[in-house]
Amino acid sequence: MKRTAKNMTYSAAAALAGTAVLAACGTESGSSTAGEGETKDVSTIADTRWVPQSVTVDGKDYTLPGADSFDLEDARITFKPGAADPGVPGGESGGTVGCNHFGADIEIEGDTVKVSDLVTTNMGCPGPVGEFEAKFLHVFRGSLKAATGEHDGTKTLTLTSGNGDRISLREGTSGTAPPLQGTRWTINTLLSRESGDPVAESLPAGAKAHLTLTKNNTVTGSLGCNTFNAKATVKDGTIEIGPLATTRMVCSEPVMKTERELTEILSGKVSYQQKHKSLTITRSFGEGLLARAK
Repeated sequence: MKRTAKNMTYSAAAALAGTAVLAACGTESGSSTAGEGETKDVSTIADTRWVPQSVTVDGKDYTLPGADSFDLEDARITFKPGAADPGVPGGESGGTVGCNHFGADIEIEGDTVKVSDLVTTNMGCPGPVGEFEAKFLHVFRGSLKAATGEHDGTKTLTLTSGNGDRISLREGTSGTAPPLQGTRWTINTLLSRESGDPVAESLPAGAKAHLTLTKNNTVTGSLGCNTFNAKATVKDGTIEIGPLATTRMVCSEPVMKTERELTEILSGKVSYQQKHKSLTITRSFGEGLLARAK
C-alpha cells in the first residue's frame, strides 16, 4: 500500500502518477485563462467551487484531461480559510482533479493564498490524469498570488507561484450533493497518524469496501470482503455507530488487515464531513476513512 504524509515534496507528488507514461498532453503556449478586469481582492474565492483548467510549469501548459478519464466531472477545488480541527489530516480546503483527493489549510491575505499542511491520498493515476495531478500538486503549495477575472461571463482564477508557474481555474456549477443517508459510499482511503503526521493509505487490491447509512438509523456495507450491519444515529456532524455484526469469511491477509482497521474506525462516536460527493469519517485519535458517492 502507498502512503503520503503532509507537506509532500514534488517527487512524492509525481509518484501519484503510478505507472503513467508522461503523455505529451500540454502545449508550449503558457497562456492564462484569466480574463480582463483582474482584481486584487480575492477574498470571494472562498464562496466559489472552482474547476481546474490548466497548469503551467516551466512555460508549458498541461490541460485537464478529457472527461472520459476517471471522475473528471467531479474535479473541483474549494477554499475554506483556516486550519483543520486537531486530529484531522489536512485542512478543509482542497478537492480533486479527477483521481486522488487532497486537503490543505488555507490563508487568504490580500491577493495572496497560502497553502500548507497538504495531505493527499495516493492512488495510482494512469496516463494524462496522473501527469496533470502531479503538475497541479507541484504548484499548489506555499504562497501563491491570486488574480480573479471573468471570461465569457464565467469567473476565472489564476494562482501563480514565485517562479511563475501557475494554475488556471474557472467557476464551476455547485451541482446537487448526494444525500448522506441512502447513498452508497465507496471507501477508497484509510486515514491515520504516523509520528504525529497525518497519513493517507489507499485500500489494497481486491478490497471492495463501502457503506450505506439508512434513514432507519442503521448502517450496512462491506469491510472489503465481509459484509456488516449496525445501528447508526446521525446527529450534529457525528455518527454514533453500534457494534458491527459481520459475516466471517476468510480473505487475503491485506484485505483482512483493512477489515480490522475499518472495524475499529466504524465503532462508537465518529465525526463526519461531506463535501459534495466526498465523505470523510474520523475518530478522535485521527484515524478515519475517505469515501466517494458511487
